Amino acid sequence: MSKERLDKLISSQSMMTRSEASKLIRSGNVKVNGEVIKNTSAKADTESDTIEVCGEILNYKKHIYIMLNKPAGIVSASRDNNEKTVVDLVPESLKRPGLFPAGRLDKDTTGFVLITDDGEFAHDILSPKHHIDKTYLASTDVLIDEKYLDSMRNGMILGDEQLLEAEIDLIENEDSPVYKIILREGKYHQIKRMIGSTNAVLTSLRRIRMGNLDLDESLASGECREITEDEMKLIK
Repeated sequence: MSKERLDKLISSQSMMTRSEASKLIRSGNVKVNGEVIKNTSAKADTESDTIEVCGEILNYKKHIYIMLNKPAGIVSASRDNNEKTVVDLVPESLKRPGLFPAGRLDKDTTGFVLITDDGEFAHDILSPKHHIDKTYLASTDVLIDEKYLDSMRNGMILGDEQLLEAEIDLIENEDSPVYKIILREGKYHQIKRMIGSTNAVLTSLRRIRMGNLDLDESLASGECREITEDEMKLIK
């Protein structure tokens, strides 16, 4: 990439403002290729220059992609005046300007939320033309009648909407039935509305996969981590 101002590069990788980055530069806490830089208008190339901030190498990334194991009670939004959001759960080490959830989960739905600052990527995986599969575990109070399951599998009509075919399989039936559901679209409250049209009541819903990438089982509820380059290929 072409050279950019150091204060802009530094602030783009964290929640530090450009003025805070400039102050850091003036105080002698920034080096480029081993040389202390105090000129706030100085520029650097992230591909060919080594940038150090407070003794640590700046690992520049144009965009960041984060896997969050969303708890219940958290809003899928960048910000909310009254509720805690998924972006609020991202630790400072991963935060940067412009983070947002690429696709929403209802407040009481748990599981895989992808958080990023890459609008083009989010559009790719959410647009009807390129929409990726999403896999959920849905618990119900009773077994769903086969006629409703067949309707979901064949593409049910919900209100005035014709839905795409969905995969749905019963995977557990001990205390309460659990269904694995794979959707190829993202209608508003789709699974809740689908099950709401049957003889059963949805008791819990959890997203466990986006594309071909599974939610990391080592992530506790509310925890997140960066998604690797190889994992990104599984999503798309």
